[in-house]
Amino acid sequence: MIDIETFTAQAKEWLDNNAEPRTTNDHGQREMAWGEGEFSVSVFHNLTFEEEKAVIDGAVGWTRKKAEVGYHKITWEPEYGGMGLSKEHEKAFHQLEAKYITPDGHETHSVTTHLMAPSIKLLGTEQQKKDWVASWAAAEELCCQLFSEPGAGSDLANVSTKADRDGDEWILNGQKVWSSGAQFSPWGMAVCRTNTDIPKHKGITVFIVPMDAPGLEVRQIRQMSGGTSFNEVFFTDVRVPDAYRVGDIGEGWKVALTVLGFERGSSNGSSRVGGNWAQAKGLAQHLGVTSDPVVRDDLARLYSQYRIMALNNQRVAAQTKAGQAPGPEGSISKMIWVKSMNLMSDVITKILGPRITADTGEWGTYEWNEHLLGAPGYRIAGGSDEIQRNIVGERVLGLPGEPRTDKNVPFKDIPK
Repeated sequence: MIDIETFTAQAKEWLDNNAEPRTTNDHGQREMAWGEGEFSVSVFHNLTFEEEKAVIDGAVGWTRKKAEVGYHKITWEPEYGGMGLSKEHEKAFHQLEAKYITPDGHETHSVTTHLMAPSIKLLGTEQQKKDWVASWAAAEELCCQLFSEPGAGSDLANVSTKADRDGDEWILNGQKVWSSGAQFSPWGMAVCRTNTDIPKHKGITVFIVPMDAPGLEVRQIRQMSGGTSFNEVFFTDVRVPDAYRVGDIGEGWKVALTVLGFERGSSNGSSRVGGNWAQAKGLAQHLGVTSDPVVRDDLARLYSQYRIMALNNQRVAAQTKAGQAPGPEGSISKMIWVKSMNLMSDVITKILGPRITADTGEWGTYEWNEHLLGAPGYRIAGGSDEIQRNIVGERVLGLPGEPRTDKNVPFKDIPK
């Protein structure tokens, strides 16, 4: 195995040839060039179709470039596009990469590379691994989540989209909603109901669905802001081969939990969603308030929160590297991230004061509204705070589960 020093030197040479270095201070920490370029702290994309596609193209292009030389999945086996190196090698590359200007990420790109690819790698058949893992890890093709429904959000096990067996195929009928990136993805992972005669968690099966299959319709949801990032997806007699089934029949809840575990483990700020520490510090410096002891205390709390998040992320990443399915640590990561985002909102509101209420044209000020208005949404997205606390309480602390009236009740008998 190549030693860290040689690997780092080679990675730096590659980054020098493929990206522009960021401005750093004397300690090598990332600095902002205040007032230069675009300033984005949005939590949810508020983009038109064309604008969002441009963001995705940028993220995908950078991932493919890294994948050509194995830098995107450094710890993965070469047959899946990786280099088969250690977590220390991966950490060294990410530390280097952070010093360069690279395209912003996008949820659909992240879902494909960080959720779908590792889930199929862990749970898929050999043919599914051959067909999809390397391709999705390198973002050669995108795969969206088809999980939530009008009646199944945080209570995902309440899904009612039906999948009926017909020989070597399954026929899907139903509706999904809030499906990010469905309009850009050639593939989707759908959580479906295959048995209504048993309790809801036991009658679920997961399928990979071609998004251009006959009978499948994607409708963009236009938000009041004008953005169209979310979609509804309708299934009308959509046929999917049994070879596209992930896991055993009726074992879809295990698959869904694995995907959600990867999702919560990746909910850590690494995808550059919302504002970050450097932007908050840069704002305070620009406004000349860093000598205020209250502001300094707030910034210290914010920095500490982000460091806690980074340390927990290392634990989750180590488990993934060891080939373990994501556990409740992912829920802890998600809660820490949500707390960090909302603490950021509180600190920025104090720093900006009245500037947050009106768009005066001053660079890097009013844009923070995108963060303030979007951050509360992540208390629900990816599983609500209440769901995460239940997971930690029951699976980490060993507390008794909350009483449920639908426990051990056949799905068909649950009042709708």
